[in-house]
Order: sequence, then C-alpha cells, then structure tokens
Amino acid sequence: MAQTYIAFLRAINVGGRTVKMERLRELFAELGLERVRSYIQSGNVFFDTEETDRAALTRRIEEHLASALGYPVPAMVRTVAEVEELVAADPFAEVEVTPELRLCVVFLSEPLPEGLEFPVRSPKGDWEILGATPGAAYVVMHLRDGRLGSNPATAFPKSYPGHGTSRFFHTTVKILAAAKKP
Repeated sequence: MAQTYIAFLRAINVGGRTVKMERLRELFAELGLERVRSYIQSGNVFFDTEETDRAALTRRIEEHLASALGYPVPAMVRTVAEVEELVAADPFAEVEVTPELRLCVVFLSEPLPEGLEFPVRSPKGDWEILGATPGAAYVVMHLRDGRLGSNPATAFPKSYPGHGTSRFFHTTVKILAAAKKP
C-alpha cells in the first residue's frame, strides 16, 4: 500500500534560484512518484509511493533534483503521520506569542549532536532552540527591527553534519492539512 510523504526541500526559491511548482511536481513525477502535489512556493511536495527505504528514496529525490536543477537540493522526507505527531506535540505550547516572535520547525536530515542543553540561544539573542527530536528542532526567532536576524536552519553548532530547512509552525500545520487532502 502506498504511503504519503511530505518532502521539505531546502534551497527552493531562495537566493535567486527560482523553480516553478509545476516544474517541481514534474520532477517528482519523473521519479515514478504518484499523486504529486505541492504547497506554496517554498518547496513543500507531497506524494505517494510504495517505497519503504526512506534513505534510498531521499537520495533518489536529491540526486534527481540536483541533476535537473544544477545545484544541490537537500530533502527532508517525512510521513504524514510523523508530521501529525510533531504538530500534536505542540512544541511551542509554553511560548507566549508576541508580534516580535516567530515559531519555526527546522526539519533535520540528521539528529542534532548529543549533549546539547536546551534551550540553546544565539550569541546575538535572535533565536533559541527550545528542543529537538531526531527529525526536527523547535526554534523561536526574535525579530529585530521587524526582521528575522538569521535563518533558523543555520542555528546549529558547526559540528552538525546534516542539513535543515525551516518552516513557520503555522505553515507546517497548513502543509500537513494540505498533504492529508484526498
């Protein structure tokens, strides 16, 4: 039976690299993935497949995108159930939301290094990592003069061997809802 996955892609439609979502869906369909859909322009792709080897699936997606687009596109591939679990855990329940805060989920390719004591705060005070699971970190961004100081995906120690791509928590909830539509 086919499983629905969500691919959270890094480096899509940032830094002068533009990919129309129609083209991105075509690239996923070329891999034989079924019911390929996307949500907004930031590289969120849903698809069905019977493949169960997630590492091999992720590698296949990343290699195909790099070949077609000419630059690496790290993919953090999650099942709908995994994203449901993340949202249900409500990692920001204790955070008092103000107009100066943004709540972000950073989807991780590798778990954060062991031994981090949370919260981890940036030297400038523009972000803090509240906690993490092996697949995601929960980051609060503090706006400075109405702007985000840095990308939360860069909020990890230099020893971190993987990649991360961030989504606002409220956007993650919307991505999940869109992925669950029949």
